[in-house]
Order: sequence, then C-alpha cells, then structure tokens
Amino acid sequence: MAVHAHPDDEASKGAGTMARYVTEGHRVRVVTCTGGERGDILNPRLEHDKQIIDNLLEVRRAEMAAAAEALGIEHAWLGFVDSGLPEGDPMPPLPEGCFALVPDEEATVALVKQIREFRPHIMTTYNEIGGYPHPDHIATHRVSMAALAAAADPEFHPELGEPWQIQKVYYDVSFGQERLEAIHEAMVERGLESPFLEWLRSRGERPQREATARIKVDEFFPQRDAALRAHATQIDPDGFFFQVPHDLEAEVWPWEEFELAYSAFPVTGMEDDLFAGID
Repeated sequence: MAVHAHPDDEASKGAGTMARYVTEGHRVRVVTCTGGERGDILNPRLEHDKQIIDNLLEVRRAEMAAAAEALGIEHAWLGFVDSGLPEGDPMPPLPEGCFALVPDEEATVALVKQIREFRPHIMTTYNEIGGYPHPDHIATHRVSMAALAAAADPEFHPELGEPWQIQKVYYDVSFGQERLEAIHEAMVERGLESPFLEWLRSRGERPQREATARIKVDEFFPQRDAALRAHATQIDPDGFFFQVPHDLEAEVWPWEEFELAYSAFPVTGMEDDLFAGID
C-alpha cells in the first residue's frame, strides 16, 4: 500500500517499484488522501482551458484512474480536500476544512479502514517533513504512522474490521542527492542539458535522507512515464521528468530508493527488495 497526498504523487514517487511488484504478482493499492482540487495546472498547454479550470476535481479523478491503469494498481480515495500550497510572507492561513486541518483521529480512522480491508504487508509513505514541506504531505506522514499503530490495535474502532499489523514501512526517497548528481553528471558528459542543475544548486548543503533500499526498476520506466503523462494537468510533457534518456538513466541510476521507517523484524544492510524478510 502506497499512501500519497495528491493524485500524481504516486506517478513521481515509487511508480516503477509498484509496476514491478504488480508484474511479479503482488497486489498494490495506492491510497490518495486528497482530490488535488487546489493544485495548479502545470501543463502550459492546458493552463487556460476553461473546461478544465471549472471541473478540475473531476479531471484529476479521471487522470488518476488512467495512471492507475498504466501501473496496473488498485486505487482508493481517502476523501479529504486538498490544502493547497500556501505562499507568501507571512504565510496565509490554510483553507477551512482542508486535509491539513482535519483532526488526525478522523483521518486515521479513514486510513485504518483501508489498511484493514487491504491487509498490506508493506506501506510506503512520506517522512516527517513530507519529503518536502507541503502541508498535505506532512499530514500524510502523521496519519500514515498513526494508522500503522492503530490498525493493529484491536481496541481501535473494531467496527473497521479485524486488526492488521503492517510488517514494514518505508519513506519514499525519489529525489535523493546521489541520484540527481549521478544523472546530472552523466547528462553533462554526453553533452546534454541536465534538468537537475538548478535543483542541485538550490539544495546547497542541506542534510540528505539516507536510503536503505534500492529497487531496480529500469524495465518499468515506460509504465512510470505513462502514469506521469496520465496526469496531464500536472505534468508538462516537455518538462524535466522526460528529459533524461531511458538508456542513460538505466545505465547510471536504474533504481528507486526508499528509507526504512519501521520493521517488525531486524533488517540490516541495503535491501534490493521491499518484501525481503516477509513470508
């Protein structure tokens, strides 16, 4: 089970891993916490399309369905409202009723229902700063970790189903420093324009998350890219996601990375399979 904040997050974070595990015969479900209704339209071809602007929630639902089909995954909406990304100094207040302001107990109940129904062995989610500090990503982390414990507690809302203990939880590390540097250097060596130059400059000396699992997914780049393109309002088809040739990426960085956040049993060393140690 992969828990994400908005439709399109699943396509840019761990999509290759999900496509791989589906191919290997595992059931995979993405749970999307919000409808993404406050997201900006990032595709310049669509940003002035009035029909999309007026029906963004329905459009993003259709895009999510297309992305799920591209990856072969199951999908569920948690049903909360996008908080938007506040900007300004000082920051404006979050919109009333948005996901980031929903009491954790309410959101935890909704996610526990999904966990007890699906009964996943593994959950992927975001770290404590949300991967990046979007209020919905931070809330997704809080709710995911609360639901991990609550789903296994027989006294927590027994009407939601039989208790279920997830065995491993991973944080997504999709845009780790080592990956960006490796791809950037390979692009420059081949005389290509790197899409990551500004990212690397802006990161400076910020501490980086340490990946503890690397999943080889180069065979599944086409499914990942199809899922990204399905989110047409959010993904520029000429943007940085598609500027790295697949052969170069497969050569220098064929993996998706994760950071182990919880395990019901001891884990040592760099893993190459999230299901390692699970019977």
